[in-house]
Amino acid sequence: MKWLRRWKIQFLVFIAVVGPGFITANVDNDPGGILTYSQAGAQFGYSLLWTMIPITAALIVVQEMVARMGAVTGKGLSDLIREEYGLRITVFVMLGLVITNFGNIVTEFAGIAESAELFGISRFVAIPVCAVFVWLIVVKGEQKSVEKVFLAASFFFVTYIIAGVLSRPDWHQSVIATFKPPTLQAFKQTGYIYTVIGLVGTTIAPWMQFYLQASIVEKGITKRQYATSRLDVIIGCIFTDVVAWFIVVACAATLFAHGIFNINTAKDAAEALRPLAGDFAYILFALGLFNASLFAASILPLSTVYTVCEGLGFESGLDNKFSEAPFFYWFYTFLIVVGAGVIMIPGLPLVHIILLSQVINGMVLPFVLVFMLLLINKKELMGEYVNSTWMNIMAWATTVITASLSLIYVWNKMHGG
Repeated sequence: MKWLRRWKIQFLVFIAVVGPGFITANVDNDPGGILTYSQAGAQFGYSLLWTMIPITAALIVVQEMVARMGAVTGKGLSDLIREEYGLRITVFVMLGLVITNFGNIVTEFAGIAESAELFGISRFVAIPVCAVFVWLIVVKGEQKSVEKVFLAASFFFVTYIIAGVLSRPDWHQSVIATFKPPTLQAFKQTGYIYTVIGLVGTTIAPWMQFYLQASIVEKGITKRQYATSRLDVIIGCIFTDVVAWFIVVACAATLFAHGIFNINTAKDAAEALRPLAGDFAYILFALGLFNASLFAASILPLSTVYTVCEGLGFESGLDNKFSEAPFFYWFYTFLIVVGAGVIMIPGLPLVHIILLSQVINGMVLPFVLVFMLLLINKKELMGEYVNSTWMNIMAWATTVITASLSLIYVWNKMHGG
């Protein structure tokens, strides 16, 4: 029974290492992501499902690289950028990420407000309560306990898979659309390009790379656990994009099929689903939105704080006490308070903020990927764990494609496309 003992040991190792990859990938399905996927389905039906396969492949490649860098070097991404390229470039990267991430943080609290209102709870009650809850989880918890909470929240995304099935989609058409590439004519539409960039930006967001590498380091994963950590990343990436696929399918089968092409918020998508897919699908979609919002509202500020602390050399980490890492916790508190406070402002154009934040993610991503590729191909830094030729081709292709999509969008916008 040696094989059984070996399998048991491997399973226990996986359980010990699992977390950073699965959690990071699933935070992707935040309110901004849910709205982006919902709008993709509502505006273009099944026709954007083809993006899911290349985006998933690219996500796996990108996430695996940062997980490998964290395991091999024992340092976060900001830390490596500062050591290899100096403080000036690090500050420039950090400022871009802080601005981008703040838009994302506002988006998460917008999702909390919207999902609470779906259950008849005022945002002026839900936002302060959830902000305090999020703050307590991170500030009062330790790394292991916080990770368990985040893992539980990750598995709750199965509600969107069930909602997708309940929407009774055309399975044949959706499967064909997943594997059928678009025509070149489609890329002449500004709205189509805008949505594709949003899908890329919400699925492979810049903040993810910094958070994942910091989590790998804080969890103490080294080269010995690298193979298991890679499996954690791959499973997480596939699961999160399966969820995204079902969100697009649900909205294509209901909203697009009934001529409801424009939705302003994820809340609108849930409400529009109710008469078309039933109360149960509506409740699942609403609960999924609340879980996604609360989950991401915990992690996005945390990712931002990790990035800044590593870049500036401040002490960071959930296992530190408030007195041991004051800047880490005070900055986290600041982001929570301001992010929640912005959503309390009446008349704020939330839909524009949410969608713009996803598109900006897509535009900032190529710059982050370039730094990652330069670092991971440094022999003196990574040793035998530098990128293979195949990994470099995939990663550079992702960088070029995301940059090209952004340029095409700007060109179309300037020329009235």
